[in-house]
Amino acid sequence: MFIAYTFCYIISLNIFFAGLLGCFIVKRNLIVFLICIELILIAVQLNFLIAAYNFNDIIGQIFNLFILMIAAAEVAIGLALLILNYRLRVLLKQNLFIYQRIRCI
Repeated sequence: MFIAYTFCYIISLNIFFAGLLGCFIVKRNLIVFLICIELILIAVQLNFLIAAYNFNDIIGQIFNLFILMIAAAEVAIGLALLILNYRLRVLLKQNLFIYQRIRCI
C-alpha cells in the first residue's frame, strides 16, 4: 500500500500546529503544556522519519533518536517540577492551617 509523502507531511504539520496552538492557549496548566511540547516533538520526529524513508537515508532515524532522548529529558524535568510544586503547595497549606489554628487559640 502506497501512501503519498505529502499526506504524511500534512499530518505532521497538523500535529505540529495542534501542539503550538495548545502551547499558546494553555499557560496555567503545566501538564497540558508539557503534552503540547511532546506533540511538537512528535511532529518533528515524524518529519525526520518521512524524510529518511523518502531519501533512503539513515540520518533521519539518527536524529529521531536524539529527539527521543530530548523528549525523555524534558518529561523527567517536567515531572520533577510538578512534584516540587505539589510539595511546596502542600507545605504552604499546612503552614496556613497551623497559622490559623494558632490565631484562633
